[in-house]
Amino acid sequence: MAPERKLYQDLKKNTKGIIWNRIENLSLLGMPDVLGYNNSGVFFTVELKVTKGNKVKFSPHQIAFHKSHPKKTFILVRTLGPRSLKLVPGSEIHDLWSKGHESCLTVADSWTTVQETFNNIF
Repeated sequence: MAPERKLYQDLKKNTKGIIWNRIENLSLLGMPDVLGYNNSGVFFTVELKVTKGNKVKFSPHQIAFHKSHPKKTFILVRTLGPRSLKLVPGSEIHDLWSKGHESCLTVADSWTTVQETFNNIF
């Protein structure tokens, strides 16, 4: 199974109560991977990224999307090797891209805090 597909499966398994829709869209370049809907009736997007080191790769379209949609957008980063999980606000994409995940603002770093973050979006 591809790493981002596995991350999506883990996201669905570990975030009960969130309705997820995977976006497989080749016509809207930069559109995040998944659309979430929480119990408060709020939609939000999540870009899934898996990396081996500190660097996280983005296309120019992904950067443009998050810069133009800074609210209710997130990037979920899983590192391989020493495994870690970080949820970063979409508004932080430039720092995430230029400095790596070790230097950026993280709003959640476990499945429990990811779940809490998504449930508390209003």
